[in-house]
Amino acid sequence: MYRFLLTPRWWGINVFAVLAIPFCIFMGSWQLSRFEDRVNTHQQQEDRSARAKTAAARPLADLLPVDTVTSGRQASARGHYDTGHQLLVPARTLKDKHGERQGFYVLSLLRTDGGKALPVVRGWLPGDAGTKADTARVPAPPKGEVTVTGALQASENQGTDGVQAGGGLPQGQLGMISAASLVNIVPYEVYDAWITLTDAPAPLHAVPPAAAEGSGLDLKAFQNLGYTGEWFVFAGFVVFMWFRLFRRDAEAAKDAALGIAPEGDEGGPRVATGAVAEAAAEATEGDSTGAGASTGAAAGASIGASAQDEGQGAGEGEAARAGQA
Repeated sequence: MYRFLLTPRWWGINVFAVLAIPFCIFMGSWQLSRFEDRVNTHQQQEDRSARAKTAAARPLADLLPVDTVTSGRQASARGHYDTGHQLLVPARTLKDKHGERQGFYVLSLLRTDGGKALPVVRGWLPGDAGTKADTARVPAPPKGEVTVTGALQASENQGTDGVQAGGGLPQGQLGMISAASLVNIVPYEVYDAWITLTDAPAPLHAVPPAAAEGSGLDLKAFQNLGYTGEWFVFAGFVVFMWFRLFRRDAEAAKDAALGIAPEGDEGGPRVATGAVAEAAAEATEGDSTGAGASTGAAAGASIGASAQDEGQGAGEGEAARAGQA
């Protein structure tokens, strides 16, 4: 009854199932490992950030270039502020005990002793960077040579929260903190990094350092988790469809063995008459000597004789009615 499994159609189905199920399981396991790596990296970054808050500051040159290890570390630099190029970074959110508030960063450029300038976020203020009443509260940067200390951060990109990479901002505002966005604003070289001051001068609020890109539980991490579930669902779906097709073909083979016509055949009933069904069943169970075949023939002859008797009876009735007339 299961000989249909040896047909070319079922060979293709079986090969597809054998290949698809391990592939789906492998891909689901790989996506799960990616999610676990992101969780571990996030935990390591949290531990490094906690240690960085209490660690002594190191010279800026010792921590460059910025990576997942040096991001958030306390860096120090010495120089003087460029008072003619103080910039405001609009539409930045600060999370504190009061919840999430909208405001803007105050950014100044520190001309270091090495010649390059270091972008320094001196703090955050609530309000709108385009409103004079809010910008009037921005304190001027200190004059003379100063030493600044803050958390080291990598340059922002278009995927960073709050970045306005489209341009069109008023003069004195900056949409993205990066060397690329500052190259056309200032006439000197800028470090491909920035720091956020640990102690912001009043009335500014200190901006907490952000986690290094790819080290937090961001949308990509949860996408990996979602893909994990999808691949395992695909594997289960392949198994479900294989068993469904197998059961359908097995039932069709069983019905054919019992002489039951498949559903949808036009011009005939789904199940044969009792005598034919019984004969077909006996024929199926017959041995190699042909006993089953002779039984089926006898049943067919019985049905033919019955039909002949009914025809003769109908003929005699018509003759009697003609004589009376």
